[in-house]
Amino acid sequence: MKIEIVKCLEDNFSYLLIDEITKSAIVIDPSEAEPIINKIKSLGLKLKFIMNTHHHYDHVGGNKELKKLYNARIIGFDQDKHRIPEIDILLKNDEIWKDGIFETKVFHVPGHTLGHVCFYFFKENALFSGDTLFSLGCGRVFEGTHEEMFNSLQLIKNLPLDTEIYCGHEYTLKNSDFCLKHDSENKALISKIKNVKHQLSIGKPTIPSTLEEELQTNIFLRSKNVKNFSKLRDLKDNF
Repeated sequence: MKIEIVKCLEDNFSYLLIDEITKSAIVIDPSEAEPIINKIKSLGLKLKFIMNTHHHYDHVGGNKELKKLYNARIIGFDQDKHRIPEIDILLKNDEIWKDGIFETKVFHVPGHTLGHVCFYFFKENALFSGDTLFSLGCGRVFEGTHEEMFNSLQLIKNLPLDTEIYCGHEYTLKNSDFCLKHDSENKALISKIKNVKHQLSIGKPTIPSTLEEELQTNIFLRSKNVKNFSKLRDLKDNF
């Protein structure tokens, strides 16, 4: 399975997962249709499925147009069926979904929204974390509780250390300022920030990171308890 990063809107990432033999593809969180269509055309792909981590418009904005154009089927969390446009396939927490070479496990990770899920493609060790976990950050707590978000991050922390993290936004450099303010002696963080700035300077995304990197540098993953996490999340909201 090949993963293509597609930049959308101002700072969103969508992802095309590609079977290079059959040229069939899945798109995860299509913020808008046009960049996805352009990439599909340039690579000669057939879009079969659309996966949504949650219902926010900047993650589902391309659903209807892509479904109509390619007759693709839309996949999402069963408890969010009323909020994901034109959903076809309803998946449950801990369910494994498979089609051809594509095989993923669904993790329900409430906090940012009540119906947020991550898709873990375990054969490739790739996690599509939406707006739950960012590189050097985590999502705002909009619908859930701080405790739910903390517990969702604990679930992700139990994945293999070399898991690649594909998140929903290019927020890494912005997030680094907050991490550095509260963890200024962290040598791994300082080194990562240098690499992040280099990647951006040559026009490349800062994604994917790895879980091991995030455990060393992401202040939210380094929080030991809900109280500490909640304090940091509130500070970040006003940073």
